Amino acid sequence: MNAPAPKISFVSLGCPKALVDSERIITQLRAQGYQLTREHDGADLVIVNTCGFLDSAKAESLEAIGEAMAENGRVIVTGCMGAEPGPIMDQFPDVLAITGPQAYESVISAVNEASPPAHEPFLDLVPPQGVKLTPRHYAYLKISEGCNNRCSFCIIPKLRGDLVSRPAGEVLREAEKLVKAGVKELLVISQDTSAYGVDVKYAPSRWREGEVRTRFLDLARELGTLGAWVRLHYVYPYPHVDAVIPLMAEGRILPYLDIPFQHASPKVLKAMKRPGNQAKTLDRIRAWREICPDLAIRSTFIVGFPGETEEDFEFLLDWLEEAELERVGCFKYEAVAGAPANAIDGAVTEEVKEERWRRFMAAQQEISARLLQRRVGRTIDVMIDEVGPSVATGRSVWDAPEIDGAVYVAADPGLAPGEIVKVRVERADEYDLHGVRL
Repeated sequence: MNAPAPKISFVSLGCPKALVDSERIITQLRAQGYQLTREHDGADLVIVNTCGFLDSAKAESLEAIGEAMAENGRVIVTGCMGAEPGPIMDQFPDVLAITGPQAYESVISAVNEASPPAHEPFLDLVPPQGVKLTPRHYAYLKISEGCNNRCSFCIIPKLRGDLVSRPAGEVLREAEKLVKAGVKELLVISQDTSAYGVDVKYAPSRWREGEVRTRFLDLARELGTLGAWVRLHYVYPYPHVDAVIPLMAEGRILPYLDIPFQHASPKVLKAMKRPGNQAKTLDRIRAWREICPDLAIRSTFIVGFPGETEEDFEFLLDWLEEAELERVGCFKYEAVAGAPANAIDGAVTEEVKEERWRRFMAAQQEISARLLQRRVGRTIDVMIDEVGPSVATGRSVWDAPEIDGAVYVAADPGLAPGEIVKVRVERADEYDLHGVRL
């Protein structure tokens, strides 16, 4: 009798980029014959993929490690928090191993040492697209690692290094496998998607019968030929982003741009070491919407950054009203250990941060409600995510999973997750649409 395959319990925290790291680790473990379990208790060991960007994320990671240690006791820690292992070792000196982000081989080696595989790997244990942690009908497609930007509030380059782009042909082959496996939506992610290929000087690579350059525009164009929704995340507004908008107008990729503007005040943006000409950005947004009227822009902003005055905040609110961004998230500034922003004078009190955050969200709620009201009466494509007894939950082309709004559709027996259906929008609220399938 063969020994039973070791069981691994896995916790994945943080952003979609960390989720892709988790998928790669799990894919390799499955190739080696390991089983996965949802329970720490009874597993041979636990892997915790941590997030170390904000103090609150570090606290969540430490809590997850603590739970794994309490329920199992055999724990391997990886991810961004592992880049500076001191706090982990101080609190949990008995963890089996700690590795940093993207250290796939180190994680696999630590697992093999702590709980050797029971038998030789069988490749048919792993599907061609690898093991995914997302629902079957959508998947994240990571095109690069690291970042060349040096935003004063961010330590991602310190944790993950400078930009390293994957060859375009490699990315496209992965995307093609995903689509063949039933994925209906590809969510393109990286730290800086529009910088893709800068590090390799846009070098060409083999794809099908020809070559494709490792470049933002070229990759987007080719992804648009695969027959799936293609959604672009984490796009810095570099000038060459303008060239992608016609692809959206043509229906090649989704009319959706995720651009983390972070603020609008030139003074605050300068302190953040971010692009600072927001008046010019407004002009570009208008130009994009002239080319692609259905374009939806999602963004994130930070309030309470050191030195932010009431005047700066009012400037941000005015800019937000003029920009009319469809999807917006807002965070209260949180100091990150090792970030240059910690040395900036003019710390904003927690009370003021909270007050500004509430005003920001109230202002954006009004904008969102106004924009969504314009969708009422239209017939739109909706991808179904979940089907309940009476209502199905889906997303339009303007909504990314888990972070944006939803479209609620009166359920019928024919609906299934992953299906794309025509829906007539009958009403809208502040963030979501409601309609019926045609």
